[in-house]
Formats: sequence, C-alpha cells, structure tokens
Amino acid sequence: MTNLLFLLIGATVGMIVGLFPGFGPAAGIAILLPLTFGLDPTTAIIMLAGIYYGAMYGGTITSILINTPGESATVASTLDGYPMARNGRAGPALVMQAVASFVGGTLGVLLISALIPTLASFASSFGPSEYFLIILFGLIMLTAVMGDNKLKGAISALIGFAIAMVGVDVISGSQRYTFGSSELIGGIYFVPVAIGLFGIGELLYCVYQGQHRQDVQKMRLSYKSADFWPTREDFKSSRFTFIRGSLIGFISGLLPGSGGTLGSIMGYSVEKKIAKDPEKFGKGEMRGLVAPECANNAASAGSMVPLLALGIPGSGATAVLLGAFMMWGLRPGPLMIVNDPEFVWGLIASMYLGNMVLIALCILAIPLFVKFLDIPYRLIVPIFVVLCVIGTYALHSSIIETWMLIAGGLLGLGMKLYGYSPAATVLALVLGSMAENTLLQSLITSDGSLMIFLERPISLVLTCMVLIAALAPMLIRQVRRLSLRHA
Repeated sequence: MTNLLFLLIGATVGMIVGLFPGFGPAAGIAILLPLTFGLDPTTAIIMLAGIYYGAMYGGTITSILINTPGESATVASTLDGYPMARNGRAGPALVMQAVASFVGGTLGVLLISALIPTLASFASSFGPSEYFLIILFGLIMLTAVMGDNKLKGAISALIGFAIAMVGVDVISGSQRYTFGSSELIGGIYFVPVAIGLFGIGELLYCVYQGQHRQDVQKMRLSYKSADFWPTREDFKSSRFTFIRGSLIGFISGLLPGSGGTLGSIMGYSVEKKIAKDPEKFGKGEMRGLVAPECANNAASAGSMVPLLALGIPGSGATAVLLGAFMMWGLRPGPLMIVNDPEFVWGLIASMYLGNMVLIALCILAIPLFVKFLDIPYRLIVPIFVVLCVIGTYALHSSIIETWMLIAGGLLGLGMKLYGYSPAATVLALVLGSMAENTLLQSLITSDGSLMIFLERPISLVLTCMVLIAALAPMLIRQVRRLSLRHA
C-alpha cells in the first residue's frame, strides 16, 4: 500500500514537473531526489520512476496548449497537437495524448517483461571483465548524447570523468584531487552535481531566456463538455498508429542516448511517410499526435532495459535513476536481475500500475493541471531553488555539497549556453567510477593480463562489440567518402 501511495505521488509530481517548459524527467528526478531520503529503497525508486514517466505525460500538455514542449521528447507533439488546439480541438487532443501515452507505455512494459527473463539467463556467467566491457560499450555510446558538436560533447564527458576521479585510489589508497579536504576523501557525491546540472542549471537557463517575463496564457477546459472527447473517427484512423509508434519508440529506447526524442521524431516521420494523405499532417491531424506520444512513452519503458539489465543509462533521466540506484546500494546490471528479482519485478509492476494511474490522472485532472500554467514563472524559480538547496544540505548537512550544487548549476547554465552536454557529464560521472572499479577487479584477477577480455566466449563477443562501436563512425565516414568519389 505504501508503494502504491508513493507511486501515485511520483506520477502526479512528474506530470506537474512536465507542465513547466524547460523541465523534463531528468530535472524533475534530480530536484526531487532529496525528498526520497529516508524511504525504503524500493519505495523511493518506484516514486522516482513514477516521476520519470509521469513527466512524459505532462510534458505534452504545454505542447498542445501553448506550443511550448515541456521537454525535447514532446517537440514532435507540437506539430499537430498545437494546430488541433488552435482549431478548437484542445480537449480531444489532450485526451488522445493520454490514451496514446498509456498504450505506448503499457506495450513498452510488456516488451520489458518479455526481454528481462532472457537477459537474466546470462547473468550468472558475467564476471568483472564482462561487466567492464558492458560499461565500456556504454561509454562509447556516450557519443549518442553528445549532440551535433562531438568535440564539445567529449569535453562534457571528460568533465564527468574528472569529477569521478576525486576521492581515494582504490589500489594505493592515496588521495586524488581532494586538495586536503576531508569531505572530499569519499569523492564528490552524485546528488548535488545532478541537481545542480539538471535542476539549477535549467532554472537559470530559463531565466536567462526571459521566460520569467512572459505573460501567462490562460485557458479553461471542462471534461463535461461534449467537444472535450475524441470522436470514433479519431480512434479508427489511429488504430494502427498506436502499434507502429509504440514499437518504434521502444526500439529507440533500447539504444543508449536516443530515447524519447529520437523515438517521437521517428514515429512522426514514419507515420507521415506511409500516410495516404500526408498533406493533412502539420494542420491538426490526430495521427500526427498519436505517433510521437506512443513513441516517447514506449521509449521511456525501453530505456529501462539497458538500465536494469546492463547497468547502462541511455539518457540523462536514466543516469539520474542509476545514481539513485547506487545511492541505495543497488547496482543495476545482470547480477541485480539474479540477486534482486523481487525489486526488478516490483519496479516493472509499478510501471504497469503507473500507466493506469497516469491515464486516469491525465484525463480527469486536465482542467486542474491546466491551471498550473497560470502560475507566473518568476514564482516557480525561487521555490524550486530553495527546494534544491534545502534538499542538498539536508542530505549530509554539508556546506561543501551545497557549494557543489551552486557550482553545478552555474556549470549547467554555461553548458546550455555554449552547446555542451550536461547529460554526457552525468553519464560519464556515473559510469566513470564503475568502469575504473571493474577494470581493476579484472586486472587483479588476471595478474595484469589483458587476455582476460578475450579468454571467455562472452568476453570475446563483448570485445568485438566494443571495437565495432568504436570503429563504426570512422568506417562510415570512409564509405561515404568513397561513395562521393565514385558518384
């Protein structure tokens, strides 16, 4: 009963967070992470997961009503969602996005349930060498979240690695980059950095853009009115769109770094290309809203597969979740599926229930949630900043961690302004220390021999995958150059 209560709280809070432009699942989880301290680990993770996929539901409301995506994964929903609202069909658009989100999220969870047992069968054969190769594969896939400028993305990742290096060397026991501070001997804690980059950084960036000066756009909706609900034709025309969008989104969610943004764009593009009347898209076509909504919610579920099964976060939000796992002593990966099956299946079950809770909330509380858009942004900013500071300080009563929060916020603002990737920094911070520990374990086991990564069949396969992932971009560029020469 307690888990269900906190699932409801997380889903509701996630929807509210998604309503505010500039925020997203990563920022919401990071800001509210301190509120889960003191809870049972399973309860806390269920609440944070509720925030994660609840924000995906809520982020589309502003996309439809004011043409302002709550976060990048809902950008594609503005293409037809906002025109529908302009055409007087805001009610059907909001209800249909809730249904599409429910279908995409539920199908995604069903696919997770089918994949997890298969992955668990390989868990017992994984050792430190295999685990290191998996983490290395995840580090190579960091390029997917580095944005268009790979140099700036690489610098962002190096910042994360540098932060992860602070503390004590596990082999020699000597201090690294602690500058004589006893509070840094244990390393830089994940929470203040994540809250600073995703929470304070996003707030400062929105203020920099002048969002606090914008006038509030008021709108009233009532689910009692007849024109609030979708028509039978809306459902009939979108019946296959639900399936296509969900499958595309789930597959994109499996790929580290792509997630809901790529999935929603691909879902929309595919739907438009196969449509017999593509000219209707962009003018208020229901299929153009259903496709990206199914995709981004299915991608949210799909991104949990590499997180739970391999311990590889595929986005900023799942990186924050990975940090939360580690904070409570839970280590996602093949061993967790074997050692903590109750937790894994409990989390998956909470996703089933969360989708049921969210579709009810999203439809019945639409008029209420719309009123949150009336709150001036200049009031939201100081409230969230205070929550971030109080939550960070209350964690360990450490003033240094509070300064880390502020420094992380300024760093996050700078990254947003100059095109660097906060997500790459967080992913590198989380995976960097894990990679170091598993590499050292592997080398100690093999007396320093690198052949440990080639001796076992699974290690050999994983090594080949790492090499292919590392060399693929260079090979693709060479093929393109050759094709251009012969063209």
